[in-house]
Amino acid sequence: MAVERKHIIRQFELAFPGTVQGVHIAYAPGRVNLIGEHTDYSEGFVLPLAIDKGVSIAFRPRADGLVRLYSVDYRERSEFVIDSPSRIERDSAHPWSDYFRGVASVLRTDEYGLLEDGRSLRGLDAVIMGDVPRGSGLSSSAAFEVASALALLFASGVPCSELGMDATHTRKQIAFACRKAENSFVGVECGIMDQLASTIGRAAHAVFIDCRTLNHELVPMPLEEAGLCLVVCDTGVRRELAASPYNLRRRQVEEGAKLIAAALGDPGIHTLRDVSREQLDKVRTVLPTTIRERCEYVVAENERVADAVRALRTGDYSILGELMYQSHEGLRDLYEVSCPELDAAVEIAQATPGVLGARMVGAGFGGCTVNLVRKEAVPALISRLLALDFGNARAFVVSASDGGKVVE
Repeated sequence: MAVERKHIIRQFELAFPGTVQGVHIAYAPGRVNLIGEHTDYSEGFVLPLAIDKGVSIAFRPRADGLVRLYSVDYRERSEFVIDSPSRIERDSAHPWSDYFRGVASVLRTDEYGLLEDGRSLRGLDAVIMGDVPRGSGLSSSAAFEVASALALLFASGVPCSELGMDATHTRKQIAFACRKAENSFVGVECGIMDQLASTIGRAAHAVFIDCRTLNHELVPMPLEEAGLCLVVCDTGVRRELAASPYNLRRRQVEEGAKLIAAALGDPGIHTLRDVSREQLDKVRTVLPTTIRERCEYVVAENERVADAVRALRTGDYSILGELMYQSHEGLRDLYEVSCPELDAAVEIAQATPGVLGARMVGAGFGGCTVNLVRKEAVPALISRLLALDFGNARAFVVSASDGGKVVE
């Protein structure tokens, strides 16, 4: 668990004075996407892994429907009634609480079948804290959503045995509920990758996800045995996803798929997932330049994900590293979601002996890079990255971890 138990329990005591008897902890990890960026909303392929940084929620169930939240990071409180006849509202004064509120709103309808045997959502007191840098592209929002769902479900009587790592169907339903909360309540048109990685990730594995069928495969990634590790560089450059060009990129690739389908006369093309590189080459002259470039990136990135899975299966990490560099080039030049700080971090990685690959990760316009590095090269890479004049930059090693859990 990313946050030490004794520390968050102490914060709970300070926020809600009295006994800590009956306090439990829900935890969910952030994620880093090894490769497959901006492909999820075209029903493509992604290869994320849950990381050993996340969001923890210390909570104690209540006998009534009141939910009292305290954020250690923001040092703010927010309250709402979970069993009110009216809908749960957003809190404009404390927008961080909207992620919890959104999850509660979706779970309350139980459209995902997570509250069985006559169970209904109960109130709770909760303290939230985490160590995933917000706005960095490591999915702190998904980690918060999944931890919120686990806390709410456990507080409402769903036992740990029904929420555990082997309960794959339940964990996928939790991911779907959390995505709907972010889409419909928070207002960010994210795909499913972040929430799935946070629920079904496993230690020492990447998660190969087909974003159309939502089938997944755990791909072994024994970096320790290979003398490798992953280093994340957080540039400190922040972007607000809902206010970024993220939604514009989504509309552009949706338009591109329609134009390609019309040009080829192929009604079977619904998203760029259905388009091959050869088909794209046939119609490139009829596509507007910007639309063509967006489509070129997505089609190539889907191919790179498949190649990356093969590289992991055969232990060819040099190929994986090269695919990561290619992915960054596409994100920078064709999808245009990078920024000078991200580009500089990748250039430093390329110039550092022992670094096999690097790329920006997340929605872009700021945030992090992920680097595949030989262990002996880690100190040199981190030193060079921190020497960049980003102001708030930091770099750290991450490991693949298990998905979310409740600690009784």
